[in-house]
Amino acid sequence: MQRKKRRNILVILGVLILVIGIAIIGYLSDAYEPHQSAIEALQSTHDVIVTEGEEYIRFEPKENKHQAGLIFYQGGKVEEEAYALLMRSLAEKGISVYLVRMPFNLAVFDSDAAEKVISDQAEINNWYLSGHSLGGVMAASFAEKNPEQLEGVIFLASYPADDFSDAGLDTLSMYGTNDEVLNTEAYFEAFESLPKGKAEVIEGGNHTQFGNYGPQEGDGTATISVEEQQKNTVNGIIEFIEETAEN
Repeated sequence: MQRKKRRNILVILGVLILVIGIAIIGYLSDAYEPHQSAIEALQSTHDVIVTEGEEYIRFEPKENKHQAGLIFYQGGKVEEEAYALLMRSLAEKGISVYLVRMPFNLAVFDSDAAEKVISDQAEINNWYLSGHSLGGVMAASFAEKNPEQLEGVIFLASYPADDFSDAGLDTLSMYGTNDEVLNTEAYFEAFESLPKGKAEVIEGGNHTQFGNYGPQEGDGTATISVEEQQKNTVNGIIEFIEETAEN
């Protein structure tokens, strides 16, 4: 009787573990997919050569004006290709851009992915690390441990999870006024720990429109187009790099 009872308990536990495992796999495999405009941005043009590798997608301009490279971590559960249009627009301004492929579309599983990109590109003198939402949090994690490898960190609707004051890096923080995903209280509190921080607010922008996907659950409605929000983002990032890159 006891043996049968124990066997039943083991069967129930096995079923529970299986159900939980399926639920976790389902959660990790579910992600926001890129819009067609982002997919089309993966095609090379006269000005930008796009190379898709296993670990990252490279957007190489015809001329790198500042010997600068920008590594980008995607937002949580957003497929990296959703940022291709923003990345190509940055490359068109004369910087090399590297869009990292994250396990399960979550930068938390590989916050040190920038290390591989940097080691592969010896010709780049000025490195910048950027991320959207959760990607920015994990970018800060890498930067805090490796400040000597970077010139600056760029946060898109994001902020460092820990005190960032000792990193000594230039930072740029950008967010949209209609963003209802970003925890603005935590954002402004974190900004106080950025001694070399610069902030730019995009009027009418939201959380989702830093990429080309969505709409994202819980986000506010943007009152500007995705094209305008990304144009403002590109201009802000390029200006920041021009101000901080070493010649």
